[in-house]
Amino acid sequence: MALLDIRHSAGYLFLAAILVHIVLISAQVNSTGGIPVLEEVTVGTFSEIQRGTSGGVSFVRRLWNGYVGLRHVRTENETLRKALAEAEVQLQQHRARAARAEGLERLLGLREQTSLTTTGAEIIAVGASPEFLTITIDKGTRHGLVTNMAVMAPRGVVGRVVVPGPRSAKVQLLGDRNAAAAALVARSRAQGVVVGTGESMLRMQYLSEIADVVVGDVVVTSGLDGIFPKGLALGTVAHVEKSGGRYRQVDVKPAVDTSSLETVLVVLTLTPTSDEAEGDQ
Repeated sequence: MALLDIRHSAGYLFLAAILVHIVLISAQVNSTGGIPVLEEVTVGTFSEIQRGTSGGVSFVRRLWNGYVGLRHVRTENETLRKALAEAEVQLQQHRARAARAEGLERLLGLREQTSLTTTGAEIIAVGASPEFLTITIDKGTRHGLVTNMAVMAPRGVVGRVVVPGPRSAKVQLLGDRNAAAAALVARSRAQGVVVGTGESMLRMQYLSEIADVVVGDVVVTSGLDGIFPKGLALGTVAHVEKSGGRYRQVDVKPAVDTSSLETVLVVLTLTPTSDEAEGDQ
């Protein structure tokens, strides 16, 4: 075993001696360019190491710059998103003000056109129960409101005052299933009663068998109920179903979309019933 170790040691020493000789010879022998071979090899080796190191540093630098740039872009995007959201909110507010101003202008035009004594009111609440379609307005008995006063909008009838309070009042909408208005077909003057259904359509009832009613006819108030003045728009006939000589169902699309209302007019002058009108004559 000792002899084997001595041989291995001798072999290593021999290899080391050969390497030393190669290095010494390389240091003395010049390349074709006149540079010692050892120096050329050393420079080439370190150049490759430097090139690799430089490439690694450049790669890391690019990654870092890209990360910083990405953070900056993200920050800018977040700022732009916030600015856009604020601009959209402001635009919606401007549109709401414009729509409100347009509604008030139409309401003022209606007030000037009608000979009725009216007062403007804002809707401050909407009834929560689907069984009773109501709204609450910001005018009450202090402003002259009493039960059964008609409530209207530029397009037509909204409903009637049912519960007036000192500073506000509850209004029953025409679409409520307990609401009704004496009506007539503007074209043929056929008379009936428009009632609410609790849904999107009204219904015209009590029409004569010889009444002339077709789809597209405009239905207005007749003034015979003592609540709604004569000639206010109630809606347009959307469907007519007749069986034999009798009208089974006449659906009327409301003239006023109460879901988009913000302001209304309350008619302060009570409409006389047909009996009262005949008595005055």
